[in-house]
Amino acid sequence: MVLSARGVTKTYRKGAVAVPVLRGADIEVREGEMLAIVGQSGSGKSTLLHVLGTLDRPDAGEVVYQGERIDALSRKRRDAFRNTELGMIFQSYHLLPELSALENVLAPALIRYDMFDYFAKRRQLRERAAALLERVGLGHRLTHKPRELSGGEMQRTAIARALMNEPSLLLADEPTGNLDPTSGEGVLELLRGLNQTDGLTVVMVTHDRSIAALADRTVTLVEGRVADEEAGLRVQG
Repeated sequence: MVLSARGVTKTYRKGAVAVPVLRGADIEVREGEMLAIVGQSGSGKSTLLHVLGTLDRPDAGEVVYQGERIDALSRKRRDAFRNTELGMIFQSYHLLPELSALENVLAPALIRYDMFDYFAKRRQLRERAAALLERVGLGHRLTHKPRELSGGEMQRTAIARALMNEPSLLLADEPTGNLDPTSGEGVLELLRGLNQTDGLTVVMVTHDRSIAALADRTVTLVEGRVADEEAGLRVQG
C-alpha cells in the first residue's frame, strides 16, 4: 500500500457556522494503480485529495505514505515531501503566467535545489523539462507563455511540471474539468499512459463516472465518507 488514510475528518468554518466536509473517510491507494475518487459536488472529493497531498491537515485521523505518517509532519517537511514524492495537477492548471512552458515545468526543480546545485545541474534539468514537454506533445511550445496556449495545452504543461521531480504518486483534481471533450480525452489518455507505461500511481478526483471508468478502481464519497468500492475497467492500449 503506497498511501492510506484512516478516519479522516475535516470541518471548515464560515463565520460562526461549522461545515463538516470529511466525516471519517478511509481510503487505500495501491502501488501502480489508477484510482478514481467520485462523488457529487460537496461530497468531499477535493478536500480528501488535498489531505492526501498534505495541502491540508485533517482535524482527526491520519494519512500514511509508505509506512510513514505524513499529516503530522512540520510544514517544512510537508513541503519537501510534496516537492519530491508527489506530482499534483488541478482543474485550473496553476501555471505562472509570466513564465514560458519550459520555465513552468522547471519550477519544481528550482524549489527542490538550492541556487548552487541548480546551476550545476541546469543543463540536465532543462533537457529533462524539454523532454517532458515533448512527451506530452508540446515540444514545439517550449517558449510559449500560458496565455498563448489552449486549455488542453496548459493542462499538458501542468502534467509535465508535475513529473519534473520524478514523483512516485500523481494526484489529479478534476484534470479535465475546464477542457472540451477532445482535449479532455487527450489528457486522460496521457494520464493512463503514464500509469500503464511508467507504472506511475495515479489518484484522480472526478464527478464523471464515464471518466472514472478508465481507472482500475473507483471509490465513491457520500457526505464525507467512502460509501463503496468498485472494480474499475482497465483500458487496453
